Amino acid sequence: MEIKKLLFVTKFEDLCYDALNSLLSLRKAALDHVVFLNVIERDNVTMKRGQGYLKEEEVKLKETANIRFIDWAENLFEMGLEVGAYIEVSSLIPEILKVVERESPDLIVIGHSPKGTLKQLYAGSDVTELIRRTMVPILVFKHMMEDKIVPERLFERPLFATNWSESGKKTIEYIKAMKNVIGEIHIMHVVKESALKSSDTHGVQKVRKAERKRLDDLCDELEKAGINARPHVYVGDPQREIEKAAKEYQASMVILGSSDKAAILERWVGSVSKNIADKSIFPCLLIPGENRHH
Repeated sequence: MEIKKLLFVTKFEDLCYDALNSLLSLRKAALDHVVFLNVIERDNVTMKRGQGYLKEEEVKLKETANIRFIDWAENLFEMGLEVGAYIEVSSLIPEILKVVERESPDLIVIGHSPKGTLKQLYAGSDVTELIRRTMVPILVFKHMMEDKIVPERLFERPLFATNWSESGKKTIEYIKAMKNVIGEIHIMHVVKESALKSSDTHGVQKVRKAERKRLDDLCDELEKAGINARPHVYVGDPQREIEKAAKEYQASMVILGSSDKAAILERWVGSVSKNIADKSIFPCLLIPGENRHH
């Protein structure tokens, strides 16, 4: 599963050229084509105080985006990359899906712009909606510090949290395709406290050893593929423990498989991968599993 084509979805204020630049190490993993997408949502071109939709404002925003993309494309052309660009006045998710169908990218990169809690409850976050409706892996890019410093080596030290699902198997294949980019990967599994039913120490250690053995086997598989991997077993709430491990091992990003649930359930209770994508300070690479709802 090579990463040859990247779809870079930007609103400029949340993703700029420095963010794109941090992804260009993927050229070592076959990246040779970048497609830009800027969606100007109607709210941004509707003037306040009831003045209505102004065509002039739309034209100005599109031309501004075009100037930025031309500048970025020149840099990428010099590196030998192919470049495409779309600038549309539309709704974000439908436009992303249109471009995905047209371009068939291997990775979608989207900035993190959370919505208000109430709006998110009814509409779902952009990332959640996208995960539900596409099979393409999604990198939710985040600046890890308030001053918006971009992690220079985004793939240098990822943390992959596995729950042994089918999407986790797909994620491993995706990770193998990045063997020339990844410096070292930490692989963890979180055992829920409810799984430690035994009251004696021996029973608890048996569970830990069994999980550690599975992680060791997975690390061996990645080592054979040329990736340095280290295993970790944690116990507790998955979301909290994943965030804790990412900080402890100074992860450059968190990689998660993303399973699909019924949409209404997901909006109310969420899932580990989507909660981390929304709330974690770390960039998150989400690999969708099978059986998506469209």
